[in-house]
Amino acid sequence: MDDQVKILKYLVSAEKLAEEILSDRREIVLLDKRRNQNREALRNITKTGQRKCWLTVGSVLIKHDLEATKTLLVADQKQLDIDINKLRSDLKVKVNNLRDLEIQPPVPGLMLVPMSQKETRSLSSAGLFS
Repeated sequence: MDDQVKILKYLVSAEKLAEEILSDRREIVLLDKRRNQNREALRNITKTGQRKCWLTVGSVLIKHDLEATKTLLVADQKQLDIDINKLRSDLKVKVNNLRDLEIQPPVPGLMLVPMSQKETRSLSSAGLFS
């Protein structure tokens, strides 16, 4: 009976973590789709020669100043980038935690981060990196 309880707890925790991973992946896809729509909107705004544009806020259409709309879209793009990057970094940790639960080694190269500009300059000045 005790073994069954342990197995059940293990399965519940693994399924819960797997569901969180799938949920995060779906959220990343939705946020990326929204980010692409914002990018398209910014591109279309720069092409137009008008001073005002129509903006949807929920289900309401508002005629808004073009420069203020650009500012809103750029701020939204920055926030979306932050949210997507946070979800992606959390996703890496969750995947490794799930693999730990499954008694598998971590995914090789999953936690790699790019070198900073300072590190790149240091290696270039030392002649180790071109």
